[in-house]
Amino acid sequence: MTVTPFEDASIPLLTRISEADPDFADLLARLRFCPKDGRIWLDDQRMLLLHQSALAGLRHELVQSLGRPAARGLLTRMGYASGSKDAQMSKRLRQGDPVAGFLAGPQLHALEGIVRVETIRAEVDLEAGHHYGEFLWHSSSEVDAHFAAFGISDEPVCWMQIGYATGYTSVYMGRPILYREVECRGTGAPHCRIIGKPVHEWDDPAPDMVYFQPDALPRLVEREHGVQTFQPDDGSERPGGLVGISSGFTAAHQLVRKVAATNATVLFLGETGVGKEMFARTLHALSPRAEQPFIAINCAAIPDTLVESELFGVERGAFTGAVQSRPGKFERAHGGTIFLDEIGTLNMAAQGKLLRVLQEREVEPVGGTAARRVDVRVVAATNVDLRRAVQKGQFREDLFFRLNVFPVRIPPLRERKEDIPLLVRHFLAKYAARHGQTVSSLTHRALDHLLDYGYPGNVRELENIIERAVILTPENGAPLDVAHLFVQGDEVNAPFFGLDANGQLTDSSQAEALPATPGMVEQILGSELPLDTLEAMIIEAAVRQADGNLAEAARKLGLTRAQLAYRYRKAGGEEER
Repeated sequence: MTVTPFEDASIPLLTRISEADPDFADLLARLRFCPKDGRIWLDDQRMLLLHQSALAGLRHELVQSLGRPAARGLLTRMGYASGSKDAQMSKRLRQGDPVAGFLAGPQLHALEGIVRVETIRAEVDLEAGHHYGEFLWHSSSEVDAHFAAFGISDEPVCWMQIGYATGYTSVYMGRPILYREVECRGTGAPHCRIIGKPVHEWDDPAPDMVYFQPDALPRLVEREHGVQTFQPDDGSERPGGLVGISSGFTAAHQLVRKVAATNATVLFLGETGVGKEMFARTLHALSPRAEQPFIAINCAAIPDTLVESELFGVERGAFTGAVQSRPGKFERAHGGTIFLDEIGTLNMAAQGKLLRVLQEREVEPVGGTAARRVDVRVVAATNVDLRRAVQKGQFREDLFFRLNVFPVRIPPLRERKEDIPLLVRHFLAKYAARHGQTVSSLTHRALDHLLDYGYPGNVRELENIIERAVILTPENGAPLDVAHLFVQGDEVNAPFFGLDANGQLTDSSQAEALPATPGMVEQILGSELPLDTLEAMIIEAAVRQADGNLAEAARKLGLTRAQLAYRYRKAGGEEER
């Protein structure tokens, strides 16, 4: 059975693939938490929850002690073993549907917290042994671990995940399948992209297959003089007040460190509030110009009639009100760095003048007759798409290419969830000292809401939320709660999963749905139904809605399948599946 090609070629491939993806319910039903026994089970396999920082530490130790090839081999085979086990479970769980069974692998990868998988193309023909798979990986945990240990890489770093994909598909298909990572977020790409097909269909599979061979470890262990040394980036020293450990933050910070020693023009890209000026100040602090001036100017805050005089200066008598000569921002930044924020708002006349300054390194004040040499490093920032602005005729193309020498994208806070706890602690300490407050901590519920919030205003909005919470600190020293953080109008809608007191999986979106039926409890009590009868009615309704599928009904009720089956039989129901 194949997912592609489709009978109707007019339907886009990606759309048909997404429609074919099965539901997670049967996989979630196999996940059981048993805290009293100290065990977590996925079907019949015991699982573990590991700290991301522990994985990063292990990765660092392996690379530093064994060398990169040997470390890659060990982690790749770990992933292969994990993928093999999951494939065995998938074949049992989704018998009769090869495509749905195969797609359980990417779903399990996401369920286990490793990566979110987006299917681009998947072909599965068990009888012919044909397979082709292409997937995008988003929020790769292994990239985050590598960033935490070493920063940005010069080659793909999802070693364990590639091992998983290869092991899972090989066992599922019953023949050797090799996956390769053709793009990786660890190298600065926007996402990770993998492609898989039978080993014999690759032109040269040997360089990758060596990492799957246990007896190759001695050959992979490099001697001391051949070991490639990586310096860990623990984020302990961040000039300019930057705070963060996430992969997106670390990638941007590494790019800043690389370009800091040069005089190249840098263009920071990112939404409002992501901290572009903080990154610009960090760039200046790491550069040889650190002891010279850093001049920041918000181009959007200057009236069009005053842009030239602000940037390039003005001579006495140049216009009415110019009673004395005044140097512009470029002259004041001589020897140092000038930061042009919101550069996309400059009018066309100012853009032309700025282009000349970048080309000639000279400025001519308004009303002046002679150009003056300036030695400045230009750093710009914008929250708009300058390429699109060029296409619309709103921004000069030649100026864009002059500025776009070394672009650095700063990700929004919603893509940097790992940084939120660090930023919260940083802002709590900052504003507690500023406002003379004693802040103990946050409640778990408050931290959950902070992690789930979308932050349209990014880091600046988080900073405002924390400052407001510090001002509202309870006098009795109680921890800050949700009411101290969010005001009316802030929406925290992202659902999250957790555990109840019995170790059962809970869904916040289901928990918050109950208050939507006011008077429900009073109505039930008014009916004077016995509790056993009420329970039987609810179970029967859930099973009926799930078309007799007990696993699906159990998910609706927040029970395991075994718990629901026992109650269903007790109520006189017949277990169908």
